[in-house]
Amino acid sequence: MSFAEKITGLLARPNQQDPIGPEQPWYLKYGSRLLGIVAAFFAILFGLWNVFSILTLNVSCLVAGIIQMVAGFVVMLLEAPCCFVCFEQVNVIADKVDSKPLYFRAGLYIAMAIPPIILCFGLASLFGSGLILGTGVVYGMMALGKKASREDMAAAATSPTQMAGSQAGGQMQMGGDQHITLMEDPDVWRPT
Repeated sequence: MSFAEKITGLLARPNQQDPIGPEQPWYLKYGSRLLGIVAAFFAILFGLWNVFSILTLNVSCLVAGIIQMVAGFVVMLLEAPCCFVCFEQVNVIADKVDSKPLYFRAGLYIAMAIPPIILCFGLASLFGSGLILGTGVVYGMMALGKKASREDMAAAATSPTQMAGSQAGGQMQMGGDQHITLMEDPDVWRPT
């Protein structure tokens, strides 16, 4: 058994559908889950550090630490429900979130990570919530999907006027249904 198979076996959940889809590479599927677990651990740890700021009578850092710890527990609940075997409803909640599109999870993680950074800007909240924010960004990138091929992007970027201009020896030929652009009429776009 290779190292990659061991890691995927540890991070896979039993009876789990593949919400990410077959188009995503395995390292993104399991890397995002692993990043979420690490982010949750550090968010709880640094959230506890922010909670101890009550000793300096800094209430906003106390609130930020509590929010950061709750966000860490939520991320841990969704990414590694095996850590909460004592609670019966954890797998049901994790399965409901897994059945939703990836942009839902991305938005949830980003929305949970921003308030602690705003309330108490410091290394503890920046690092702890920043990892959760990074996990949300990774899920957001996965929700966007695979990038198109170079030929598809070039075909989408080429407009009909550019194709007609390259065929007419450098002169752009305008069709009857197209409007003259600002670049072709300098009196329109020249600043006054």
